Amino acid sequence: MSTVPEYFASRVFDDKVMRARLPEKVYKSLRQTIDQGKPLDLQLANAVATAMCAWAVENGATHFTHWFQPLTGITAEKHDSFINGAPDGRVIMELTGKALIQGEPDASSFPSGGLRATFEARGYTAWDPTSYAFIKEKTLCIPTAFCSYGGEALDKKTPLLRSMEALNRQALRILKLFGSTDVKRVVTNVGPEQEYFLVDRAMYEKRKDLIYTGRTLFGAKPPKGQELEDHYFGAIKPRVQAYMDELNEELWKLGVLAKTEHNEVAPAQHELAPIYATTNVATDHNQLTMEIMKKVARKHGLVCLLHEKPFAGVNGSGKHNNWSMSTDTGENLLSPGETPYENARFLLFLVAVIKAVDEYSDLLRLAVATAGNDHRLGANEAPPAVVSMFLGDELSAVLDAIETDSPYAGAEKKKLRLGVDILPLFSRDTTDRNRTSPFAFTGNKFEFRMVGSNDSIACANIMINASVAEALRQFADALEGAEDFDGALHALIKEQIIAHKRIIFNGNGYDDAWIKEATEVRGLPNLRTTADALPKLLEQKNVDMLTRHQIFSVSELRSRYEIQLENYVRTVRIEALTMADMARREILPAVAAYAAALADGMAKKKAAEPDVSCGYEGKVVKKLSCLTDCADSKTDAIEKAVTELDALGDVTKEAGFVRDTVLPRMAELRAVCDEAETLTAASYWPFPTYGDLLFGV
Repeated sequence: MSTVPEYFASRVFDDKVMRARLPEKVYKSLRQTIDQGKPLDLQLANAVATAMCAWAVENGATHFTHWFQPLTGITAEKHDSFINGAPDGRVIMELTGKALIQGEPDASSFPSGGLRATFEARGYTAWDPTSYAFIKEKTLCIPTAFCSYGGEALDKKTPLLRSMEALNRQALRILKLFGSTDVKRVVTNVGPEQEYFLVDRAMYEKRKDLIYTGRTLFGAKPPKGQELEDHYFGAIKPRVQAYMDELNEELWKLGVLAKTEHNEVAPAQHELAPIYATTNVATDHNQLTMEIMKKVARKHGLVCLLHEKPFAGVNGSGKHNNWSMSTDTGENLLSPGETPYENARFLLFLVAVIKAVDEYSDLLRLAVATAGNDHRLGANEAPPAVVSMFLGDELSAVLDAIETDSPYAGAEKKKLRLGVDILPLFSRDTTDRNRTSPFAFTGNKFEFRMVGSNDSIACANIMINASVAEALRQFADALEGAEDFDGALHALIKEQIIAHKRIIFNGNGYDDAWIKEATEVRGLPNLRTTADALPKLLEQKNVDMLTRHQIFSVSELRSRYEIQLENYVRTVRIEALTMADMARREILPAVAAYAAALADGMAKKKAAEPDVSCGYEGKVVKKLSCLTDCADSKTDAIEKAVTELDALGDVTKEAGFVRDTVLPRMAELRAVCDEAETLTAASYWPFPTYGDLLFGV
């Protein structure tokens, strides 16, 4: 049996394979393309394609695909075989450089937000050599960007790569000021922790809401939920462990650095966390992880639920996005370091992030805005919709000392003047983690906790990279012409601390008093829903910043606004119609049948013994009769709301109507049906209950 080191990345055309299979000159040229962004000519591409094809065929591949990430939120692929006709009537297996570099999938049916008319079908995929090709089953998958015929980005990878380049440019300007001329590139790194639920497939298939929407639209709270907190880090059940074992093996073959697995807080909830990778690769790997999670689950008679809130009353699932910056020389720019030089540099990058999060908190919020995530944000397992930052006591005290020019105890009561005095050595992990903070410093990285479990992490990291790049740009502009660099540096950091300290909060983000303070005293935005958040994308300050760094064009921003709002509306519309269907065809008939059976039993008892008491039966029948009438009326209200929604014809109006009318009516119907469930005999209830689903694996 092979060991993990023997089969790890065995299905990846990675650096080790390239070094072994490519001529030295070709390998070095390709590395320059990967590491420095140098152009890739067709001759080089032909050599790489020939080697890639030979390797793929040797490993059982028969087809190749340009694997891309359109604005659907999932990946897309069109398979072409390697076969080409030979003169003798046989076939040869080949991949050309042209086919490697560029593909042409039909772009007409992917979301474009008005960038493309339906009849304009041409779109292009372009190879991203910074993310290694891999074999999935019998197909060579080539990670690519996806754009329209006119060059507009129709995917999530293109703006992510642009944002990484924007941050690289501005960070290099800052490092040059500190004399770091040996640094040629700055990259961002991410480690996304992926939460998910596992439920039994046979039960899943009996619930239309799970099948159509990914979450339960009905479900009374079971006698036991997560109150005892006995599932968290508990012993993993054999069936789940078998699933995790196979999941790890499949991910390791694909070069995904799956590291940590454990039970999460809610019953049936689990987590997988990888080792860090560059943001682009981490994004690709996370998309692969979600796909493989679902595929492996099916083999074990399970279903993997990635919806942010599949069950009411227990924790939903997020994706903690651990983000940092590092140089090609191996330095983490968010690590305090051991010298005054490193301390001053660290503090400048730190206040750049603080400034970025404060000024562009609306972009961070809208980057994670979906119909599913709206149910999770602000609950007791997720940060609130108000964006704030946690720094911890020690780092906050350092910033306070700089702001007020007062002594800092950690530096032997010395005043902190950057570039003159030796700053304190900051210890890592000297403060507790704050799981209620949306954006928390955790030693040498920031943990952005608002990303939903079903989201691509690309969106969040685009906005983090872009906003930090803008802060660094402004800092570089201010410092590059300074006559007294040390003095200007100290003044700049002090100025930024004063200007943006409102975003720093080290307390309990779940406390209602904090939400009040954040919005009424500090002036922080509270964008509770997707309909509230997405219009911020088109605010002038955000458009100016994102276009200045060439991350999006104005038309690309408008398209994303349209697409995301449309997706929000369509998602809730599907949920509303599913609720109405389940109520009409399953719940109401089942409850009515049970009530009729009770009434029939009462009649028979009365006939046999006129003086007998039927208090229980009578009470339940009366209650169920009221509930069925109410549920019928509220189902009518949902159907009427959907009809009104369809008549609006404007996506902005539709989103507001969904928020203000459709979702409240859905909540009302659910409350009635869930109460009916608690009164209906289990043998009559038409689909598996919360207890069945949460404790059935």
